Order: sequence, then C-alpha cells, then structure tokens
Amino acid sequence: MKITVDFEECLKDSPRFRATIEEVEGDVCELESKLDKLVKLCIGMIDAGKAYNAANKQFVNGIRELAQQSTRDEVIESSLTKFAESLQEMINYHTILFDQAQRSIKTQLQTFVKDDLRKFKEAKKQFDKVSEEKEAALIKNAQAPRNKQHEVEEATNILTATRKCFRHIVLDYVLQINVLQSKRRSEILKSMLSFMYAHLTFFHQGYDLFSELQPLMKQLGGQLDQLVVDAAKEKRDMEQKHSTIQQKEVTELDSLPDCRNFCAWRSTSVRRVIASISI
Repeated sequence: MKITVDFEECLKDSPRFRATIEEVEGDVCELESKLDKLVKLCIGMIDAGKAYNAANKQFVNGIRELAQQSTRDEVIESSLTKFAESLQEMINYHTILFDQAQRSIKTQLQTFVKDDLRKFKEAKKQFDKVSEEKEAALIKNAQAPRNKQHEVEEATNILTATRKCFRHIVLDYVLQINVLQSKRRSEILKSMLSFMYAHLTFFHQGYDLFSELQPLMKQLGGQLDQLVVDAAKEKRDMEQKHSTIQQKEVTELDSLPDCRNFCAWRSTSVRRVIASISI
C-alpha cells in the first residue's frame, strides 16, 4: 500500500491531512511488525538449513565410509565415491543459498527496519511534540484576555513562532513519510528478488551437476538390471545345489544303522574277529 502525503495539504494541517497521517502511521506500524516477523522466520529457516547441511554431511561421510569398505568391488566403490562427491557439491550449493538468504532477507530488511523506520519514528516524535506545542499555543492565544495587550502580544508571538516551527517539522515529516513509502517498495522487492535469484542459481547448479552425473546413473541402471538377473540365477543355482547336497546327505544318513544297532553290530563283529584269531 503506497500512501503519498501532499506537501501543500500538510501546511494547512487540515482534517484530511491528519486522517492521512493517522493512516500512514498505522500502515508503517503494521509494516514494521510484518518485516520483523519475516526476518525472524528467515533466521529460523537459515538455522534449520544449517542443521540440515550438518546432518547431510554426516550422511555423505557414511557413503564415503561404505565406499572405502567396498574396495574389492570397483563398481560399488567408484559409484558411491562419485555420488558422495555430487551430494557434497549440493551441500555447498545449499550453503551458498542460505548465505544469500541471510544477506538479502535478514541483513537487508533488518537494515531497512533499523535505519529507515527509525528515522520515521524520530520524525514522528518531533511532529507529535510540535503538534502538541502548536495546540497549546492556539489555546493560550484564544484564552489571552483582550484587555491585556502585552499578554495578547506574547500569546500571538508564541503562536507565530510555534506555527513556523510546525511548518518546518511537518514538511520534514511528510518528506520522511514519502521517502519511506517509496523506499519500502524498492527495498522489499530488491530483497526478495535477490533471494529468488539465489534459488534460481541453486536449482540451475543442481540441474547442471546432475545432468553431468546422469550418464553414469543410466549406465549403472543398465548394469543393475543385469545384476538383478545374474543374482536371481545365482540364487536359483545355489538353492539347487543346496537342495542336491541336502538330499544326498539325507540318503547317506538313512543308509546307516541307528546308533544302538550299530554298536551291537560292532560288538558282534569284534567278537567274531577275536574268535577267529584264537582258532
């Protein structure tokens, strides 16, 4: 909402001017509240982003450790190493994005609030003060007894001086209001545009990075299809071998006497051998 205050109208100090000033002051108060909220939300987003990056780094380190453990398998080691490098690069891009958010949103808007809105508040204080002084001078002038010339002159002089001061202060205040209304548009849009360009750069860099990685991913995807087929065949072969060996083992065990018969058979055989030797 852009509200422009007319300089000529402010010199008249008309009801319309006062109504416009009241509207402006309410608008600026709400603006400050919204900007403070946005800055706090931005700070929360940046903090969450930093925590995400920290967790992501640990995850990438885990991928590197798995790659190092898989040195005997060149496909796994080289693929995981390349993936870890790409993910680390994305973490770097995220870091740049959050840094840009801090500069464009947090720092820039905070500066606008602290500098420009502070100047507006200072000008408002002076305006309120001189308005009260002018009102007091008007009352004093109206109440000055007309039969006492020196009191009338004194009240008139005070009123004249107060009006001159008011005209000077109100012109400065209106200038500050109009400058603020103009600057708020450029500062807010400049801040957000910078933030959006940071996102554009982030996604563009990510697209370029994964476009370079895509041939490897497609190649690995093709290898995985064959690996799945080979693994299924190996599983069937191993299950068949396992079944054959297990069946053979069962057959051999079934051909042996049980433990008690075997022991009796063995004792009888030993006695026969001893008897034959004695004869």
